[in-house]
This record gives sequence, structure tokens and C-alpha cells, in this order.
Amino acid sequence: MPGNNTENDLTTVAIVGRPNVGKSTLFNRLAGRRLALVHDQPGVTRDRREAVVEFLGLKFRLVDTPGLIDEDTKTLSVTLASAMREQSLMAIQNAGVLLLVVDGQEGCTPYDYELANLLRRHKKPTFVLVNKSEGKNGLQGWADAATLGLGEPVPISAEHGLGMADLQQILESYVSETSVEEWTEEKPDKPLRLAIMGRPNVGKSTLVNSFIGENRQLTADIPGVTRDAITLNWHYQDRAIELVDTAGIRRQSRVDQSVERLAVMDAERTLRFAEVVVLVIDGSVPLDQLIEKQDLTLASQIIEEGRGLVLAINKWDRVKNKNSLLVHLQHQLDRHFAQARGIPCIPISALNQKNLSTLMDQVLKIEQSWNRRFKTPDLNRWLREATESHSPPAIAGRRIRLKYILQTKSRPPTFLVFCTKADEVPESYRRYLLNSLRDTFDIPGIPLRMSFRASKNPYTS
Repeated sequence: MPGNNTENDLTTVAIVGRPNVGKSTLFNRLAGRRLALVHDQPGVTRDRREAVVEFLGLKFRLVDTPGLIDEDTKTLSVTLASAMREQSLMAIQNAGVLLLVVDGQEGCTPYDYELANLLRRHKKPTFVLVNKSEGKNGLQGWADAATLGLGEPVPISAEHGLGMADLQQILESYVSETSVEEWTEEKPDKPLRLAIMGRPNVGKSTLVNSFIGENRQLTADIPGVTRDAITLNWHYQDRAIELVDTAGIRRQSRVDQSVERLAVMDAERTLRFAEVVVLVIDGSVPLDQLIEKQDLTLASQIIEEGRGLVLAINKWDRVKNKNSLLVHLQHQLDRHFAQARGIPCIPISALNQKNLSTLMDQVLKIEQSWNRRFKTPDLNRWLREATESHSPPAIAGRRIRLKYILQTKSRPPTFLVFCTKADEVPESYRRYLLNSLRDTFDIPGIPLRMSFRASKNPYTS
């Protein structure tokens, strides 16, 4: 199976379990973006959701299933519960690998044992994941899960990303490896999906019109003119681009009309399929209103989705204290988004078509960094220098040893570090490594991802 990368032949991995154990959170974690709705209320997921994912060097089809509900559960109607159960059973039947998720804090219920018996009868590779195992809260859940009779459980935290390297290790024998796609300077075959986003009335549609050279999008000095996310085919310096104009996104508390809510949902859906996002802000407003909570929230969503981000400061011709504004803005971005430090800020005037070429040149540069792959020897040379400059911490008197690093995927660049005590590497040291990596290889402004795995070096005998 490993090495086969055609989507029709990919192994299907199904996530199953009772409601509210974190299946959709795990689905989003493995997919690398928020595709499934997550809520504390049981029964939110009612249909099967599928996605082809690339996870730490592996590629497979992932299926999120509705919670398999105990017949005694009264929270849903009998008809709906039966339909949800049927959806889950179909996913189990079609899957090649099964992941049974249990709640590490709550422990196993009698129904978890029934589910284990159900999965055992299908005679497929099945692994038990003990979710919500951060800290010491999951110890009891792990002990319970060990009695399910499906092998040694794997403690994870889907919300915090703990245990993902262990999950990768158990899946790698059953699923395909990610094909290595090198980024070249030649014109790529597929168009760049570029989304224009921001608050209402900051000039998004005006920017789109200036890009394409015609009044294609309706504009006005009132917010809420654009409702649908409109995709336009465009070329910049012979580069094919799918340019997407989106509705302005306001704070949730201010979204009070059903049509506006649908427009915001459409804009957020666009984000999930974009590759690079230009976040437009209004530079003419007072400094204390320049970048509001909603802008920070939207930027955070863009980074969490793993997209490239460029900030466009519109209406630059109206700005008086230009230097102060740039310093203030860069400080705000670096303080709030250390995981994507160096986000480029480009002053523009969409109405007067000023500095738009600079903006697009930066977009293409971000795209190249987003697709970039690094040579393994260069990465390991950097790792040695980084650890010599700042040694890993000691845990229980024994120092963590970082042995080896490789890049598992691009879009955005994702790295896997083989080390001792992988689950105990402090977040502060991971941030140090990412910042050092960013500085050494000159990759500002895009999110970088790094996981740790307790395993010997696979490139040595």
C-alpha cells in the first residue's frame, strides 16, 4: 500500500466512537484545517464527512462519522439516531483502517465495550485512541481502554495535537506515503487561489476591480455590498490566478441578518480552499482602530488553516503618520502571531491603483515559500547548530535528545523531528526551533508546523 498515491486507491481511515469524544476535533487535526463543525453538544455531526489528507508524510482518505449512539440515549429522535448509526456502519464497512476514539477523562462506558466488540467482528486493523489525555487526566481512560481487547491504546489530545506522531507511526504500515512535489521556478500548472478578505467597507471589491482593470464588482461607501464569494480568473505576469472577492466579516455579535450570516459562512468556506489570502485593512482610521479584534481573529483563522497571509493597508493616500502606522502594525502582528512571524504589510491605494504590483509580487513570494521543500541534509545541519546554540531542556534529570529532522510536506512546510521524550518537548522550545528555522532559511510570514516523534533515525541501520 505505501507509495500508491492515486486518490481512487487510497486507504480509507474511519474515525468512530460514541458522541462527544472528540472525533470531529481529531478529523480537523489530521486534515490540517477546520472542515468539521465542533461543539460540546453531542450529536452535532450527523453525516459522514470525507477528506483526502496529508498527515506527517502519509496520504489517505479520512472519514469522520456520526457518533454511534446507545439505543438507550434519549437526546435524539429514534429516526435520527437510527440514520446516524447507519451512516457510521456504512463508513466502518468501507474503511480499511478503524480508529476507535474514547474519552480519556470520562473513561470507557459499557457502550464503548459494545463498540469494541462490533469493530472486532469486522476483522479490520483497529486502533484505540484515548482522547483528551493532556496532563494526568487521561490515565484512568487509558487504563480502561487497555481492557477493550484491541491492543495497546494510544493517548492523544486532538485539541492540543499531542500524540500525533504516535498515531502516524501506527498508520504508516497501512496507508500511502506522500509523494514529494518539488517547487520549481517554472510557471505552475494550476492557478493560484487568492482570496481577498477583511472587514466590511475596507476596499476589497475596489481592489479586485483594480487588479482586473474593470468595474467587475459592485462597490459603494456602505458596508455589506458584497454578499457572495465571487471567483474571477485573472493573470498576473503570466501567472494564472483564481481571484476570490468575499463578503466583509464583522464580529459575530453584529451579524444579525440571516443573509449576512450566509455571506460570512461563504467567506469562511472560501478561506478553507484558498492558498494565499490578502487581508485588507483600512489605513485611514485612527491608530487605535487600525487593527481590531475581528482582524486579529480573521488573521488567526488564516494561519490556523495553514494559508499564506499578506496584509494590505488600503487607503494609504489618506494616512498622515505613515512610519508610526507601519511600526505599530508590525508590532501588533509579531506579538499576536509569533507562529507566522514576519507577515508582510504592503501599503496600497486600491482606488488609485497604487503599489498593487508590489502587493502581488509579495503574494507570489509567499506562495513560493508556502510550497517550498528543503533538503534533508540542510535541515539536519541546521538542527545541530540550533541545539548547540540552545540545548534542549532536561526532563526528570535526563536531557531531551533531538536526533533527526525531515520535512513531511509543504503547503505549508511541515517538519517531523525524531527525538527522545517526544511528548515532553516544551512548547517554548518548539517555538525556539521554529523561529530559528524561519530565520535560517528566510521563510517569514507563513505558518510552519513541527511535530516530534520518539523513534530511532530511519535513515541509519
